Amino acid sequence: MTSRWVALVLSVVAGVALFAPPATAASAAVPVVRCTFTPTPDNPAARPVLRPLPLALTRGTVDVTFHFNYGPVTVRLDRAGAAPCAVANMVSLVLQHFYDRSQCWRLSDSERLGVLQCGDLYEVEKGGPGYQFPDEVSGAETYERGTIAMGNQGPGTNGSEFFIVHSFAHIPAQYSVLGKVVRGMDAIDRMVKDGIIPTDPNGPLDGAPKHPVKIATASFGR
Repeated sequence: MTSRWVALVLSVVAGVALFAPPATAASAAVPVVRCTFTPTPDNPAARPVLRPLPLALTRGTVDVTFHFNYGPVTVRLDRAGAAPCAVANMVSLVLQHFYDRSQCWRLSDSERLGVLQCGDLYEVEKGGPGYQFPDEVSGAETYERGTIAMGNQGPGTNGSEFFIVHSFAHIPAQYSVLGKVVRGMDAIDRMVKDGIIPTDPNGPLDGAPKHPVKIATASFGR
């Protein structure tokens, strides 16, 4: 086992100890589900990262704060929701600093779609982690203001891309929901207020943020 694997495993174990709910006499074991993270050699990692461990916790929550140039935005990831593997993936990427010093390339503000899209390191839908994993949806997902969910390029192509809903996303229930914003929606509102450079064929209210939106770091907690 390489030193990087050792470091990641220790970090994951530490994360389990930190974020898992306390064990009780009636339930000492923490339930897990198996996950499948498949390498994408034709679409290599934009930054060197290890694939997450093939197990995900299904109890508890994890707070992750994205330190944007507009201010901090804290999301609460729900391991007990429909997408525990997606949560484990984001935890792994945050541990490995994948999102640090990155830029959010897409902002939309139409009646159909009001989201900030981040997680692609090169440009919209380009620059992922070098692997993909299946969708985790129940079919009952809705995407209200404050929802954080996985973005993708089609079924089963989840990687590092995610979006945060700043108004509402009238889209099919095909995107794995990670959790909710618990602090910092005002920062995203300011991004929207600063405007959009229309670069998407879907319409003038879909494109790059007029003022670049950047993530300095992503960390655990508030």
